[in-house]
Amino acid sequence: MKKDFIHISDLSKDEIMETINLALHVKSKFYNREDYLPFKGYTLAMIFAKPSARTRISFETGFSRMGGKAIYLGPDDIGIGKREAVKDIARVISNYNDLIMARLFQHEHLLELAKYASVPVINGLTDFNHPCQIMCDVFTIFENKGHLDNLKIVYVGDGNNIVNSWLIMASILPMHFVCVCPSGYEPDNELMNKVRSSKISTFELSHNPFESVIGADIIYTDVWASMGQKNEAKSRVKTFLKYQVNSDMLSKTNKNTLFMHCLPAERGRETTDNVMESKNSIVFQQAENRMHIQNAIMLKLFNKG
Repeated sequence: MKKDFIHISDLSKDEIMETINLALHVKSKFYNREDYLPFKGYTLAMIFAKPSARTRISFETGFSRMGGKAIYLGPDDIGIGKREAVKDIARVISNYNDLIMARLFQHEHLLELAKYASVPVINGLTDFNHPCQIMCDVFTIFENKGHLDNLKIVYVGDGNNIVNSWLIMASILPMHFVCVCPSGYEPDNELMNKVRSSKISTFELSHNPFESVIGADIIYTDVWASMGQKNEAKSRVKTFLKYQVNSDMLSKTNKNTLFMHCLPAERGRETTDNVMESKNSIVFQQAENRMHIQNAIMLKLFNKG
């Protein structure tokens, strides 16, 4: 039976840790320039309804360095759910390729793609969640902290798909997760209830960033207006102004807090240039680790590695 990676909950706690350790193993092979070709003769179809530099580069480079060939299919190549039915695309692409990665707007399209595809499907992002990114994030935190137990992770900004995936992670791995956002910009209510009822982590929803960051091990932020929301960008600046992660906010944590951002960053809005370039920032290590954790996820789906 094929395996997909659509939600973080597709992996157990043990499988998440196995994937992190596999990513460390593969990363060391890449750094040592070892001849490591587990996907020789395999092809990966990459469907992009939403463009992204990091997602394309990390999947295409990573799969190629493991011996496979990645094929980019942009919005002009496939009108998913518009020019052609999702279930038709799923079956046609499955006949040509060994693996599908899709970065889409509608989560329902991703679920339908996985249902009808006969090969593994990886969620490269939807408006609902971004599981590869959060797997990358916990991998990066593990590299820096040496563990993932009961850390205080404070997300500051819009309660978007990144937060939704963090909530799912918090229902699997123990942590103290805080979402600090303006009123009206909260994450998915069902997922907030899920993490509370799981009793695996403690969860706090806050509208006061300077109080909530006290004792934070990690401060995480993202753009205030995601793709598809750019018409709201100007109005959101006023709403989110006090949620900017700057040196003043970092100084309130009373800890040597690490700073994370999933990129692209709008410097001067959700965060400042001096925070991005500070010794607290692990943003570019985080960006590199997208490739390594995604490689590990692909290996896990095929029981390789």
